[in-house]
Amino acid sequence: MRLTISKENYLKAIAEAESEGEIVKSVTLSRWLAVSAPAVTMAIKRLRRDALIRVGVEGQITLTPAGREIANRVLNRHHLIERMLTEIFGLEWYKVHDEAEQLEHAVSTDFESKLIEKLGTGGVCPHGNMVGTDTPRDRRERGLKPLDEARADECLTVVSVFERDRSLLEYLNDAGIRPGVRMQVLSSNGGVELEAGGQQFRIERTVAAKVWVKSDLV
Repeated sequence: MRLTISKENYLKAIAEAESEGEIVKSVTLSRWLAVSAPAVTMAIKRLRRDALIRVGVEGQITLTPAGREIANRVLNRHHLIERMLTEIFGLEWYKVHDEAEQLEHAVSTDFESKLIEKLGTGGVCPHGNMVGTDTPRDRRERGLKPLDEARADECLTVVSVFERDRSLLEYLNDAGIRPGVRMQVLSSNGGVELEAGGQQFRIERTVAAKVWVKSDLV
């Protein structure tokens, strides 16, 4: 089996979409990877041929053990590269995802071992996300919730943000919202009004839904 960058991207996208609680179908991958429906259809055929995915009777796509192993390897390398770019090279947190998307396919096993030796395993990336699958249910079991569910007068700490949207990350950075920031909810009517670092600002609920927080009382 010839493992191409395209195959790695599809397998990783399936794992990432699952982590966001989505049921993965061809339309999911078309949206997730910004590719045409015919391109997704051809990719699914190749992945099925190589026994890397299964497709259910209703079109649901799941990873086989072999597909999961590849996806996890790429996700781990992506995670290590993001940490390397911020912790070693000081690249801004909202830029590292796009860089890691390009570099993750070029990392050798030897270099990956050096990154693990330098950075360790596990931990969180600059966006606060854990390596591997971490579903909304998993996050809630750890006491987290999306910011759009916050109530007025709550004091919260940002834990993680959705990292696969550069414009969203830049918006959050400009608003001062990033992992580790503590803030108070002033109002949750319509949008979410917040105060952090002595500044007040308002974000739309669709944006707040992409930010996971924990109560400072937990």
